[in-house]
Amino acid sequence: MQTIRTRLSLNYLIVLLLGMSLAGALAWLAVSKLYMDTQRENLLAQARLIAAGLGDSMLPIQPAEPYLQTSNILPGIHTRLIGDSGAVVVGLPLSDELIQLPLAELDASIPPEELLQRPEIESALKGIPATATRRVVRNQQVLYAAAPVHAQRSTGEITGIVYIATPLPSGGLPVNIILQLLDAILVAILLAGMAGSVLARKITTPLEVLAEAAVAISKGDLKQKVPTNSDISELHSVSETFNEMTESLRQSDEAKKAFIADVTHELRTPLTVIKGTIETLEDGALDDLEGRGSLLTSMMRETDRLIRLVNELLVLTRADAGALQLNIQNLDLTELARMRCENMSRLAARQQVELKVVGDSNPVSADPDRLSQILDNLLDNAIRHSPEHSIVTVTIKPKDDGFECSVGDQGKGIPAKNLPFIFDRFYRVETSRDRISGGTGLGLAIARALVTAHGGKISAHSMEGEGTTITFWLPKVQSSVEG
Repeated sequence: MQTIRTRLSLNYLIVLLLGMSLAGALAWLAVSKLYMDTQRENLLAQARLIAAGLGDSMLPIQPAEPYLQTSNILPGIHTRLIGDSGAVVVGLPLSDELIQLPLAELDASIPPEELLQRPEIESALKGIPATATRRVVRNQQVLYAAAPVHAQRSTGEITGIVYIATPLPSGGLPVNIILQLLDAILVAILLAGMAGSVLARKITTPLEVLAEAAVAISKGDLKQKVPTNSDISELHSVSETFNEMTESLRQSDEAKKAFIADVTHELRTPLTVIKGTIETLEDGALDDLEGRGSLLTSMMRETDRLIRLVNELLVLTRADAGALQLNIQNLDLTELARMRCENMSRLAARQQVELKVVGDSNPVSADPDRLSQILDNLLDNAIRHSPEHSIVTVTIKPKDDGFECSVGDQGKGIPAKNLPFIFDRFYRVETSRDRISGGTGLGLAIARALVTAHGGKISAHSMEGEGTTITFWLPKVQSSVEG
């Protein structure tokens, strides 16, 4: 299996080669065009210069025999000029004899009518210098230039044509230019390859660190963190998200361990009491008709507490798994609150606390059993934290296309530092409070889970010395049912 660095390097190399091939082809075409344009301009300039020098010369009709510089007997008449490519001066009008061509065509001669068919000659006869390229013997490409010779001191008519040619490289460019282009392409590939290697390393190094950290996390090390100082935004974002995920996993793991520890402690307490009671009864207390009554009552109370704790944990587990069954019905929230207050009246009476419901009829769509459980938990908390001769008020009113229910007490309130945690499982503001009088610490956690399952929300407001108010909101109609 390839590493990401190898894959990036290979992909970069492929893209580089494709890009360099395209760039090389375009550069080759551009340089070839520039070279050809330069050659045309140079050859045309040379033809014009020769034509300008012959402007006042008397040019005879093209002789039948090839011109030789050493046998020239007519002053001012030149049919071949000095130069490797040679230059032919053709006098006008043309004769019927064969016309000698420049040296680039290997001293070939053609009839006048064939010469007149060449586009550069046609243009020169019209007084316009021109160039053309064509392939000759052995498929050699040749560049031609033709310029008119004007009689400057007389009528200015065209008295002849300067015809000049030069062979072109077989590859379109001279060998030295081709070598320079290849050298430039190789240097560019090397530099781009080095830059690609650096870039690949810059990208893959953070990913390799992430991979190593992920392996460590998979082995249980949740303290892993990766650097977030990458200047690549995607890598920076991935690193930050990874660290946030790791921190969330760490907190979840700690919460799980704390939850297990709390559950173990909560279960151990009633089980210890039950076990001790059974041992006492086995030691002879079972025959004590007067003493065994209190022991059995204590065992029954702890058994009920154990069953309640297991049921509450089951509700929370189902809520976490999204498997909480809701039996949605239309009901009057205010009437249900009055019924729950009546049900809690005995506990309130023992605490010398008055229960009061404020609100008109408020129809809502909800699960009556789960909603009763929410109200019971909130009322139980409020009653336990209320001083004697105080009032616990349940206020229900419409709000935001739903209904808001508030349960407020007149107790000593919750410190601000504890308020954000009161909906956590097994959380107790008063850690030293007796477990029996203080409940399991799951009431508010269950209330939040049930409210959330109904598509609602719950919050708490408290001021020290002024009491606490727990408020939850439910929509009028449930959009979906969890189960």
